[in-house]
Amino acid sequence: MSEPVTSEPMTSEPLNAADRLLARIDAAGAPICVGLDPVVEKLPAVLRPAAGDEAAALAIEQFSVGVIDAVAGVAPAVKVQAACFERHGPAGVAALARVLAHARTVDGLETILDFKRGDIGISAEHYAASARGAFRADWSTVSAYLGTDSLTPFVGHGHGAFALVRTSNPSGDALQSLRLANGRTVAEAVADIVAVQGASSVGASGFSALGAVVGATKRADAAALRTRMPQQIFLVPGFGAQGGGVDDVLPCFRADGRGAVVTASRSVIYAFDAADRAWHEAVRRAAEDLRTQIGSAVGVRA
Repeated sequence: MSEPVTSEPMTSEPLNAADRLLARIDAAGAPICVGLDPVVEKLPAVLRPAAGDEAAALAIEQFSVGVIDAVAGVAPAVKVQAACFERHGPAGVAALARVLAHARTVDGLETILDFKRGDIGISAEHYAASARGAFRADWSTVSAYLGTDSLTPFVGHGHGAFALVRTSNPSGDALQSLRLANGRTVAEAVADIVAVQGASSVGASGFSALGAVVGATKRADAAALRTRMPQQIFLVPGFGAQGGGVDDVLPCFRADGRGAVVTASRSVIYAFDAADRAWHEAVRRAAEDLRTQIGSAVGVRA
């Protein structure tokens, strides 16, 4: 029989993840997140690797570290897409750990491990332990579609989780928009589960360490989901290259301009010409533009 996963002894409970994230957003001046989705074929020419997973893993690691350094002081959070690293096998997983370790050295930067785990029991505990322990991320993305058993291990001890509620991909409509017998959509039913489950991890800010993923491309649903989840921080993908605009993300925020983090990936991290050796500068300018757009829209930044 498998033994339960245990965390390392802790002398005191760390700062609530929601409180910490919101403080970093306030310091940065805008609720934005830069998504690190490194793909070898899209890297600057100076970083293009030779063939093989080890070379590819090293190249995307170097690129990701460069992006983190470029957006330092501009974005309060980075979201690292585990799949981009895991496809390169053990070398990629090791690179993922090093990228997250580097991000931890940047003052005021929150890290989100985007691995969308969804399991129950001891498996969920193992996944959560890896996020908090081996990878030492501040947040994880998780699937809520196995119920609360797939959520609870990821919340607490200073760690937070964003549960998939209304995703930005078009094919998600086939499931998430279905109407149940009581009139709710599947996404609304999941939102209600997240709201109830998250009530036990609300910090001094009034927000929970259990947040929700709500896509920027689902504007029509965002306001209703905000009403159902008043204490959840929304992680909002789909801005920029996926088609979401400023008007699309505004319903994800509360009236006071708090409660959501807008994430952009391709429009920021690939904002350079492949031959440009000073590609970091283009990435930083794109991040600054994102900060201005979102910060001005929600009233955080003048």
